[in-house]
Amino acid sequence: MLDPSGATLSDAQRREVHYWMRLTRTLDDQIISLWKQGRGLGGTFSQRGHEAISVGAGFALDPDDVVAPMHRDMGCYLVRGMTPARLLASQLGRATGVNGGRDANLHGCGDLNLNIIGFVSHLPQSMPVALGSAMAFQYREEPRVAMTFVGDGSSNTGLFHETLNLAAVHNAPLVVIVENNQYAYSTPLHQQMAIEDISARGAAQGVPSQIIDGNDVEAVYEAARGAVERARSGGGPSLIEAKTMRMHGHAIHDGAEYVPDELLATWRKLDPLERFEKTLRRSGVCDDRALEAVTARCRAEVAAGVRFAEESDWPDPRTVAQGVYAP
Repeated sequence: MLDPSGATLSDAQRREVHYWMRLTRTLDDQIISLWKQGRGLGGTFSQRGHEAISVGAGFALDPDDVVAPMHRDMGCYLVRGMTPARLLASQLGRATGVNGGRDANLHGCGDLNLNIIGFVSHLPQSMPVALGSAMAFQYREEPRVAMTFVGDGSSNTGLFHETLNLAAVHNAPLVVIVENNQYAYSTPLHQQMAIEDISARGAAQGVPSQIIDGNDVEAVYEAARGAVERARSGGGPSLIEAKTMRMHGHAIHDGAEYVPDELLATWRKLDPLERFEKTLRRSGVCDDRALEAVTARCRAEVAAGVRFAEESDWPDPRTVAQGVYAP
């Protein structure tokens, strides 16, 4: 098992983490609204229920560390410096978007200037890429760490086990966050695997593993920060299984009728953002006025991002083959 004692957040950091979570929720709601109005292109994926994982883990990294997030980790993209304006421009297919209009969602939204590796639909293909980064840091004797995120469905693939095995063999500075959100598209956990905890798969490969409450942002941060610092100091790879619930379908076009209403009702009471705001009030870190000010700030930033995206140019058709690679 991992040592669960990572760093704790200061009050100032707790306020910052709350801002990132609120910004993620606000931006997510806006993207869904645009898509339902027919103003967004392609598909889109809701972040609701995952804000604590993406923000908490992303906040645990240092600027020089590398991260390979996936489609339900928008909070991590934001924490690393990707702006709502760029993400909205991507959603609207504009030239100013992260991928220059090549895809209309978080697919391919990597930016190596921000040490973000873009992802593809097939998961967990980001795992060996993140491991390659970690092994490069190790080879160059750089005190840097690579982190990647995968879902519960990814843990059923051969590449998941192969990557963990290689990371353990080479003692690589890699942190794997498994977002166990109960469903791989429409397949519930009990139809995917015969074990209760995915963390057992990490332990089987010789990777220290632990289970955390994925709806508690402070627990996510503490576990992630502990794993990051352990990797940075030469302690090798770690796996963190964050248990949560995907509160909407696989993508917005998916109504998720296959999910029992009572299951959603149970997890709705554990909403990560509302839960953290209650903690901030109870501890005296923020009062209602301060929380409302953050909400207003996030709404203003997202509204400005929508204006930026809608006023941006469409990609020049003559550039259609630029930055697109195929074998």
